[in-house]
Amino acid sequence: MNNDVIIVGGGPVGLCLARALSGHGLRIAVVEQQSPDALAAPAFDGREIALTQKSVRLMRRFGVWERIAADARSPLREAKIFNGMSAHALEIGVDAGKHAELGWLVANHLIRKAAFESLQASIGTHGDVRLIAGETVSAVTADDQSARVTLESGTVLTGALIVAADSRFSATRRMMGIAADLHDFGKTMLVCRMTHARPHGEAAWEWFGYGQTLALLPMNPHAQSGAHQSSVVLTLPAHEIGALAALDAQAFERDLERRFAGRLGAMRLASTRHLYPLVSVYADRFVSTRFATVGDAAVGMHPVTAHGFNFGLASVETLCEGVTAALRSGGDIGAQTVLRRYEARHRRATRPLFLATRLITDIYTNGTLPARLARDVMLRAASRLAPFRKAVAASLMG
Repeated sequence: MNNDVIIVGGGPVGLCLARALSGHGLRIAVVEQQSPDALAAPAFDGREIALTQKSVRLMRRFGVWERIAADARSPLREAKIFNGMSAHALEIGVDAGKHAELGWLVANHLIRKAAFESLQASIGTHGDVRLIAGETVSAVTADDQSARVTLESGTVLTGALIVAADSRFSATRRMMGIAADLHDFGKTMLVCRMTHARPHGEAAWEWFGYGQTLALLPMNPHAQSGAHQSSVVLTLPAHEIGALAALDAQAFERDLERRFAGRLGAMRLASTRHLYPLVSVYADRFVSTRFATVGDAAVGMHPVTAHGFNFGLASVETLCEGVTAALRSGGDIGAQTVLRRYEARHRRATRPLFLATRLITDIYTNGTLPARLARDVMLRAASRLAPFRKAVAASLMG
């Protein structure tokens, strides 16, 4: 089976890459281990994705944004950072400009569904993408002439370029011998939707407590009750989170009210609960011979700065630009010059914030008394520095 580009991974980044490359005269294959039904109708997984304004522009270009219902897009107009039990917060808002929002919040499963539908529409028009669902990759090899992907079924796909979009624990990246800086924080995130008595003011919270980290992502009102609604992300040591997840709904609600110190009033569980290990990843290399990584396979961010999927879309844009430029000039889309240029650009775009995020999490999860006091001083000082707040706002907006 001959292809030009073989994408391993049919998550939102892999689907968006296939959609971005569709219509340029390329033969594209997307390999995904999930079933066709799971791709077409992904289940709710608890995750709400914070999208920058730049990411929204890219999703519009890929025909994804308009496939997400307007009432499923929650505006994010402010961000607040708390330390310990202090009521003082570093507040980041939108200055006068062309956008009324820092960004938008959309459920991960809805992004996946919209990306799949957009790709299906493009396939209907161009017929240039083959979706191979329910298959697992057993081997990848590449040389100067071509790249090959062997599936568990025995099928061999050949092409000019393989792209790994198969998560931060990418098996494809490992098959190509690319190591990664993987940092396991020894903690687990519990994510769910909660309704609450007091309004969130369309503000996201990042609350570095003592022994826990809380995040609040503001959502549109609950569809049935009209109550204020948010996505809650609670991060605890892995050995503590299981017991909390196993509590019945009422006990869980009382526990969350206590953890939020009653600041949201009465809270009610509005969804299923989901657990995710807290691990960040940065690949030692983004490319190899006729091989590139995108999305979390290249950079798997700690969620504190909310840039994971945004970096994934940025990798799609950068790689697509390089591939289509080579195509227009009659060059080799899998050439090392094309891939190295992609790697350099994406590394410049991601490395500084990745390192800064690691530093922030190290400082703000340190439970010693001097660290607690220092954090409070830092937040109060940052609140008075308008250029700093503007820079953070610009980062959140992309």
